[in-house]
Amino acid sequence: WPVVSILERSGQSAGLEWRAVSVSGLELSDQQAAGDRIIDNMPVTWCYDVEDGQKFCNPGFPIGCYITKDGHPKDACVISSSFNEKDTYYIFNHVDITIYFHSEDGTEARLVAAKLEPKSFKHTHVDKPDCSGPPLGIPNVFQEKISIAYTYTVKYATSNIKWASRWDYILESMPHTNIQWFSIMNSLIIVLFLSGMVAMIMLRTLHKDIARYNQMDSAEEAQEEFGWKLVHGDVFRPPRKGMILSVFLGSGTQIFIMMFVTLFFACLGFLSPANRGSLMTCAVVLWVLLGTPAGYVAARYYKSFGGEKWKTNVLLTSLLCPGVVFADIFIMNLILWGEGSSAAIPFGTLVAVLALWFGISVPLTFLGAYFGFKKQTIEHPVRVNQIPRQIPDQSFYTKSIPGIIMGGILPFGCIFIQLFFILNSIWSHQMYYMFGFLFLVFIILIFTCSEATVLLCYFHLCAENYHWQWRSFLTSGFTAVYFLIYAVHYFYSKLQITGTASIILYFGYTMIMTLIFFLLTGTIGYIACFWFVTKIYSVVKVD
Repeated sequence: WPVVSILERSGQSAGLEWRAVSVSGLELSDQQAAGDRIIDNMPVTWCYDVEDGQKFCNPGFPIGCYITKDGHPKDACVISSSFNEKDTYYIFNHVDITIYFHSEDGTEARLVAAKLEPKSFKHTHVDKPDCSGPPLGIPNVFQEKISIAYTYTVKYATSNIKWASRWDYILESMPHTNIQWFSIMNSLIIVLFLSGMVAMIMLRTLHKDIARYNQMDSAEEAQEEFGWKLVHGDVFRPPRKGMILSVFLGSGTQIFIMMFVTLFFACLGFLSPANRGSLMTCAVVLWVLLGTPAGYVAARYYKSFGGEKWKTNVLLTSLLCPGVVFADIFIMNLILWGEGSSAAIPFGTLVAVLALWFGISVPLTFLGAYFGFKKQTIEHPVRVNQIPRQIPDQSFYTKSIPGIIMGGILPFGCIFIQLFFILNSIWSHQMYYMFGFLFLVFIILIFTCSEATVLLCYFHLCAENYHWQWRSFLTSGFTAVYFLIYAVHYFYSKLQITGTASIILYFGYTMIMTLIFFLLTGTIGYIACFWFVTKIYSVVKVD
């Protein structure tokens, strides 16, 4: 509801605060619009009755509603039968705010809840609002100038709710728990299915293969080798663009540890919704301090790929992925500055983040890389042949692109319900508090990415295709592409964002989340596949 308005006057009468607004240009929308208020770090909630006599308390409140041309009330217009004019917008220009406080000893009181009830009044006199009369309705088509008085009343009331439990009434009214358990069960079924497939391959097929390979005594039998043992001389051949792959693995490891520790602390209650911004602060601090594992992992894998440009490797690990994210955020911030938005990150905060990045994270990355390059090269169980083996023609499902596209479907299927709630909390100002569910889904995601990648890796090796390094990273990393597609679907189906700047902001921040998710899932898939390949080739006898 973008409103072009001029503040005329404000005043106070009989304990009623009011202000009159002269509206000369008003753009009305039939979509639900909401306002947000925060008192003492608590959201002001609008509580209303739902089915089965339960109350639903929603952070935020509607600022208007619409009755369609057919006379059907939309959104908040259902709360009163007095909203009955067809093709009319009703403005909620009055709110009754009740602030609840709790006192332990009768001397000091602390705020434990703030509730609000929106109302609509067509005041008889805008200069002296009396909060009586019919609701304020504005026809869909109007030309004249309209003055609207916005008023509010505040009442204080005692409450038995203790300060430590003040969030409970909001969280208990959120009707999402059943959906969350459905999501968890859906994800667990996928994991069990994949685990069964992997176990069958490991215990039956692989066991038979290894037993048969190790029983071959004669040269003639060895000549008739088939399956994954045929490529033992090429399976650890360094991949193309090994520099970039090792940098991605280093950054992915940094993100993985950061997310795991952040979600673990959130589960323990250290990062509750009451501490605004604590989740993001914890994530940024952890990312800065986890430069050492990023440099170490990147150096170890780059050295195993036979790379020698260690300075370039360390610099890229320190600057490439963080640089892309920072550049994106800076461009988004320029747009916010240009729009005069209060959501823009202050320049001093950007300088502080740069100082943390170059003053702490980059040196720690160099330290990790130093220890990574000092260690011995990762020893592979089989030697690499000098001449690369020719890869036979592949069937459709063992080709690179179909395999990569198939690999991301199952991990995404485990998380897409959680994604809906996460996107709601970011873009629709909904409360997100179910970190226990999120941590469980994160663990399920790790297993699903690992098992799906290992399964496809085995099929590709059996088809005598030894280019598994990039494929394993991209197979599970393709989950991020499905995430991006879902974010686009969410934008068009759930949000009503207008304006070029807002659209650029949405997709700019979505691209940051996609990159982080790509590095996270890709690293999980690669490390699982690396462990699997090392394990199976270490138990076969190779001449």
